[in-house]
Formats: sequence, C-alpha cells, structure tokens
Amino acid sequence: MFVRNAWYIAAWSDELGDKPLARRILNEPVVLFRDKAGKAAALSDRCCHRGTPLSLGEVVETGLQCGYHGMVFDGAGKCVHIPGQDKIPDKAFVPAYPVIERDRFVWIWMGEAVKADPARIVDVPWHNDSEHWGHRHAVIPIKGNYILMVDNLMDLTHLGYVHKRTVGGNPATHVEAKMETARTQSGVRFTRWMLNSVPPPTYVAAWRFKGTVDRWQEFEWVAPSSVLQWTGAKDAGQGAPEGDREGGFQFKIFHGLTPETETSCLYFWASANGFKVRDAKAADEFAAALALTFDEDKAIVEEQQRRLGEFGEDWLTNIVSDGTRVQMRRIFDGLLTDERKLAAE
Repeated sequence: MFVRNAWYIAAWSDELGDKPLARRILNEPVVLFRDKAGKAAALSDRCCHRGTPLSLGEVVETGLQCGYHGMVFDGAGKCVHIPGQDKIPDKAFVPAYPVIERDRFVWIWMGEAVKADPARIVDVPWHNDSEHWGHRHAVIPIKGNYILMVDNLMDLTHLGYVHKRTVGGNPATHVEAKMETARTQSGVRFTRWMLNSVPPPTYVAAWRFKGTVDRWQEFEWVAPSSVLQWTGAKDAGQGAPEGDREGGFQFKIFHGLTPETETSCLYFWASANGFKVRDAKAADEFAAALALTFDEDKAIVEEQQRRLGEFGEDWLTNIVSDGTRVQMRRIFDGLLTDERKLAAE
C-alpha cells in the first residue's frame, strides 16, 4: 500500500544533531545524518561490508563512519575511506535517497530518484511565520497503517465520540455540520461549519468563551499523506461565516503521516496558534492539549489496526459521513494503480 514516488517526512530538522538517526520508512531501514557542513543526508541503514546498521556508527569529518570496521560513507552513499586500505572497490557504496530540508522538515523520496521533483513538496510557510503564528511540533509513533490515520482526519464526525474531553463537543453538532467538499489538483479539500454551537473543552480552556460559537474546520489532504488544517471559532453571530475570522480563537495544524511498515507509521504534527502568538506559555499549554487529542486518535487507530489485521477490510460498511474519506481512498488507490502500471512496463 505504499506510493513510492512521493515525498515523505523523514524527520524534523531539529531531530538531526551530531548523531545518526535510524528510521524505517516504507518498510526500508534508513539512516539520517547531518554532515560536518550541516547538510542532511539519508542512506540505506546497512554497511556494504558486513551489513551492520550504519546508525550504530558516528558522524566524522568526511561522512558517516560504520561502527563495526570504520568504513566511511558520504551523503551520496559512496565509500570515501577504508581503514588500512588505499583502493576503494567500486562496489563499496550504499543506496542513498534524495532529501530536502524545508519548513523545518527533512523530506525524503523513496522512489525513483530521477522523479524527485522538489516542487511536489507540500508548502507549509506558517511553520516559519513566528510573527503571526506560534509554533510547536512533535512526532508520535503509531502501531497502525498510515492510511488509517488519514481516514481519521477525513471524517471528523468522530470528534464528538473520541475527543469528548478535548476538541470534541456534542456528537450531533459534528454530524449535522454544514459541509462542503472539493477535489484539488493534488487531493481533497473540505470545510465544515458548526454554527451557534457549544465550544469544546480545549477551546474554552484556551480562549475562555462564555457562550456559543460559530466554529469552522478547513482540511486539505495532499496525496499521499499530508493534511493541512485551519480551525477556529468566534462568538456566535460575530461574522465568522461571512469571512470575518479576525479576533477569534484560531489555529493551524500540519499532519504528516509517514509509513514505517504496513502496520505502523510516524505521525509528524505541528500546531501554530493564531490567538496568543507571542505567549509561550499559552502555546505550550495548547500544544499539550492537542497532544492529548492525538493520543486519543492513536489509541483508537491502534486497536482498529489490530482488528483489521485479523479480518481485513472487505467486510466494512461505508456510511454517509465517509463521503470525503471515500474520495480520498479513490484518489489514493488510483496513485497505487498508476505506479504498479509503470513498474510493470
């Protein structure tokens, strides 16, 4: 179920320090490191000498040194040093993957390197806009298929049940939300409005709403596994549905799902609050509240994965709220089909 010719998040930029970082991406072992010049690189995590994980080694002046016999590999995977040996065999290399750092992410391309177009990387400019959006981020390992997490984000009627203590609220409010869905060039976008609704606990804690609110949720899935979110609320009747969202409670979230295996993924998320931008304490508290929300999703999806691992998906039934999720799945299945056709040629 992997779309290989796509950009995935391998790490947050600040995860790469002076030590190599081991990751499994699309069921392949990968080692990430930053060379002495500060440039990020990604190699297959296996030394070509005796197969030892290169992530057990260390970064030296000329590259990544294997921790078993000291061979050194540069960021392109080429062996540049063998202790006690001047001649380096042509076979002394390991596969390397294209990587690009952008918007605090290290993006990796696991497919055909010649197709790694940087223009296809999702643009998340507000990650670096500290003047208007406070920023916090993290990564969560999840024992569930990454598409199950995308499913979760494409059907928000679950909020009233899974997230009662956090961003949820009355289930009926979510089921009856006004919904608009549209195809985009790279995925699906939807907008939901919950007018004159009771604000959920997380909103009240952050903004101290006294009465009902007009609440919006804008989500865009960018294939295969990125979701951009803009969410907020204003006191009911203060013009938010008409386009005046200033002065209210609002935040943006980036969700990036990177598959590890068929049954596990890495969930990279970032929150950017637009309500108390320069208040570090408020940003920390709100990010902590969101982390609780994501832990609630993690618990559900991991148990869902256990059952689907037993019984598969063929017996599942779609309902009305699956509309956007079904669109997403059709696009995703089309991408898989296209890749398989190209691979067969």
